[in-house]
Amino acid sequence: MEQWNRIRQRVLRDGVSIRQIQRETGFHHTTIRKVLACSSPPPFVCGAREKPKLGAYVDRIAAILQAEKDEHIPQKQRHTAKRIFERLLEEGYTGGYTQVKEAVRELQRTSQEVFMPLRHDPGEAQVDYGHALVKFQGKLTKAALFVMALPYSDALFVRAYPRECTETFQDGHAQAFAFFGGVARRISYDNAKTSVSQILGPHARKLTDGFLQLQSHYLFAEHFCRIYRPNEKGVVESMVKFARLNFFVPVPQVDSWQELNRVLERQCLEGLERRVRGKSGTKKEMLREDQAAFLPLPAVPFDACRKAATRADRLSLVRFDTNDYSVPVRFAHHAVLVKGYSDRVLICRNDAVIAEHARLWGKEEVAYDPSHYLELLERKPGALDYAEPLAQWKLPACFHLLRGRLEEPDRVQGVKEYIRVLRLLEKHPLQRVTRAIEKALKLRHCSRDIVAQYLYPDELPVVPTFILDGREHLQGIRVDGPDLCAYAALLGGSN
Repeated sequence: MEQWNRIRQRVLRDGVSIRQIQRETGFHHTTIRKVLACSSPPPFVCGAREKPKLGAYVDRIAAILQAEKDEHIPQKQRHTAKRIFERLLEEGYTGGYTQVKEAVRELQRTSQEVFMPLRHDPGEAQVDYGHALVKFQGKLTKAALFVMALPYSDALFVRAYPRECTETFQDGHAQAFAFFGGVARRISYDNAKTSVSQILGPHARKLTDGFLQLQSHYLFAEHFCRIYRPNEKGVVESMVKFARLNFFVPVPQVDSWQELNRVLERQCLEGLERRVRGKSGTKKEMLREDQAAFLPLPAVPFDACRKAATRADRLSLVRFDTNDYSVPVRFAHHAVLVKGYSDRVLICRNDAVIAEHARLWGKEEVAYDPSHYLELLERKPGALDYAEPLAQWKLPACFHLLRGRLEEPDRVQGVKEYIRVLRLLEKHPLQRVTRAIEKALKLRHCSRDIVAQYLYPDELPVVPTFILDGREHLQGIRVDGPDLCAYAALLGGSN
């Protein structure tokens, strides 16, 4: 550009001849005339090279690529450039592989879909799931990430679960609504099995019972994307990628799901302090406009669980989601209701909770509560050393010492007495029973009754005292003292 400018100034301003410029620069006179005709060099445009061998096959390549798009062939099963090259050879192509590869790349680039920018109103949300690896106590585990994004304010909520299922889907919504301080009026989804049981048309869906229960409680409107159109909820699609790259790189190392979700919630709160691109103010400030358009949170919290009616078997076990959970033996063979939450399982009988366990996410696992079998053990004391529910029961050393003390005079009676001591755990926490046993062991002779006696607190009961503070209207009342003479007369004595 510098030389271009100098030539134009010398000829057009200083009057130097073109022949003189030719001698100085060595340029041809036609080149100099082009410089004088334009104030700046014209842009360089590379013309397409002719491809005599491939030219007749370009339309054939385009037809192969378009047919795969129209038929929605999976990406892993589509034609590669090498496979297209092999097919063209069979059809008479005599050129090289490089030309085919460049033609495929160019057609794929120029045939990509063009999207319409969408407007996002306050109060709308989008939901999707993603996956990421987490290290729990040194062991890699795949986590399902529930992500809710608010397109207007760009606010984000992420929560991790062991699996994508109905109860985690419901719990994710309940936690997200509590985090944002309201219920989104309209939420966009894909066509996952947690929400859609059947696709009836482009936008018509048959919804699952779990989704209908959630919607009936929070009253939001739903919108489902068309098949193979995830761009209709493109904001949350990009947020899933953002969360994976920013919250899970490097792989987080935590001890529990609760700790992981506390970390994710803190990161989501920190993200609200960032500024929204193209808008004035931070995400937190924009979130206030979303909240103004939200539906209010219901007065009653949503019970985010999956319910199943079943029956306890002869081993006093209840099966839920391929896993077994124990109940007290008195409920064996009885009908029960199982409530499966994202972190626990409640087993109910006549609206009363009879058992509670941590949720098992494996397959064909068993969760025992040893206290559920103590009543049966008292009737069958010979099973004490062979009972499966008691095999992994880690009791303090004082329990084993007590058993040895009780079995010294008579082993059979000692085992029965020890089981009676264990049954105290049905009503009292382990820590209190442990302290009571330690006190009883200090005596020369100990039994179940002595241990039970030590379960009561040592402190004297506090006598409640009536205080006049705050009851000024009672301060003027006077109560006469009792007449002890009347009581003496009842006893037949004198005052």
